[in-house]
Amino acid sequence: MNKKKIFLALLPVFLLTTLLVGCGNNNETSDKKTLELTSSTQINTMDSSLNTDMYGAQNLTNTMSGLYRYDGDKLEPDLAKSVVKPTNGGKTYTFELRKSKWSNGKYVTADDFVYAWRRIVDPQTASQYAYIYSGVKNADDIMIGKKPVDSLGIKALGKYKLQVDLDQPIPYFNALMTSSQFYPLYKPTVVAAGKQYGLDSSKMVFNGPFKLVNWKVGNMTWTEVKNDKYWNKNNVKLDTVTYDVIKDSNTGINLYDTHMVDRFEKIGGDTARQVATSKDFSIDKQPSTAYIELNQAKDPVLRNQKIRQAISLSFDRKELTENVLGKTAILDSTVVPSGISKDPTTGKDFTENPELNSLKQYSEYNPKKAAKLWKEGLKETGEKNLTFTLLGDNISVKQSEFLQSQMEKNLPGINVKIENVPFKNRLQRSTSGDFDMVVSLWNGDYPDPITFLNLFTTGNPQNNGKYSNKEYDKLINDSETIHANDPVARNNDLIKATKIITEEQGVIPMFQSVQANLTRPNLKNYKISPVSLYNLDTTYKK
Repeated sequence: MNKKKIFLALLPVFLLTTLLVGCGNNNETSDKKTLELTSSTQINTMDSSLNTDMYGAQNLTNTMSGLYRYDGDKLEPDLAKSVVKPTNGGKTYTFELRKSKWSNGKYVTADDFVYAWRRIVDPQTASQYAYIYSGVKNADDIMIGKKPVDSLGIKALGKYKLQVDLDQPIPYFNALMTSSQFYPLYKPTVVAAGKQYGLDSSKMVFNGPFKLVNWKVGNMTWTEVKNDKYWNKNNVKLDTVTYDVIKDSNTGINLYDTHMVDRFEKIGGDTARQVATSKDFSIDKQPSTAYIELNQAKDPVLRNQKIRQAISLSFDRKELTENVLGKTAILDSTVVPSGISKDPTTGKDFTENPELNSLKQYSEYNPKKAAKLWKEGLKETGEKNLTFTLLGDNISVKQSEFLQSQMEKNLPGINVKIENVPFKNRLQRSTSGDFDMVVSLWNGDYPDPITFLNLFTTGNPQNNGKYSNKEYDKLINDSETIHANDPVARNNDLIKATKIITEEQGVIPMFQSVQANLTRPNLKNYKISPVSLYNLDTTYKK
């Protein structure tokens, strides 16, 4: 961060209101070919097989190309020449690939996809995202070591022709292909870098609109430059994209108001309320939900349904979303957010299904009922007093303090300790099971309810709380197998599964995220996809 930015970071908070007077002025950052953005945290990895968070996914989207790409909410072919319709009853996809190159000048071939896909499902890679391949032929058996990696349902039919075979139809398969986990990889580079792959841009090659340069993991700033080897380079308007990690909203406002960034994203709740009247202010509804995972493996008492239900009823979500989180969240009573899918019969949002209306009772603030269920749960488990540690991110201190206060106020005999850690550490501890209660947030990988609901099936690596219900597992499995080609039956499976996990509070839904932003009026075509990523190859500054 340069000296001017350091100075601005030290400006006192009371100057915020004065600075905001400038928001919306026609002054822009000077360079029309450079886009200057903010990020809430560093990139943890640029290895598409190992990345698990949105920050890595966005930068992979900037620098890599897969079969398809979202432009706003429109699915467009990228390395594939067209959006493919399946054959063989929905189980075979055949892709004709464009002739395109890696940033080192080598051609991107069908074998690069084969290598990348086999690598992520290989148990030795230990990818937390390998499960997303479930449904690709033999993927499930490969991931548990029952079949060899080379039996995966993908093969090169030629240098620029690729065939994918599925165990059963996947209704959202084309949308899934935009996810970074399905990007190709250039094997010689990955092998040469070894364990350093994805941690140092000098040990990587890229095939997308931009190249990441002079970056190492942990950097607080990074730069991406136009990739002159990208197949669609003539339509990429920007030469450079820069990111600065800004963890304090007041600092971000200072940078925006002094025209040092073109867009300040993910504004914190307190600040979002203060800048909401600026004409540059906007919100992006996110296909993401926040929820509390309860470690049912570590703390057997959390397997008690009444204990979980009591915790859910003990805190006021309206107070949380409106006053604690400001303009950054909306109410959500299930783990499936609104706006991600439509009912195949009515055309209405999935979350508006009449069968889900009654589920609000499990998330409505009800201290009296919470205390009653809590006492009954304690009696059933033989406990009198319980102490839990609530794990959260260090940028969510107020949220953690609010939950602590509400639980201790409304649940007699509970003691809640707070532990807020860096985002990366929270992910690591969630995965290893080193928590009692943890606030997690999941952003959909593709626009379908299953991207949320399958997280909590028994054995899923993202099921950190180890919730398990056989009927729930069966419904999710049926939706992906016997009902995969029947939209109505499949939707009914997902509705029933949503009811089960919500009634049992297998995880405790908190809110749906809304991203608050300030954006320069001259920034054009900066459009959000159905999975909250931005496609910068169509973005420009007027």
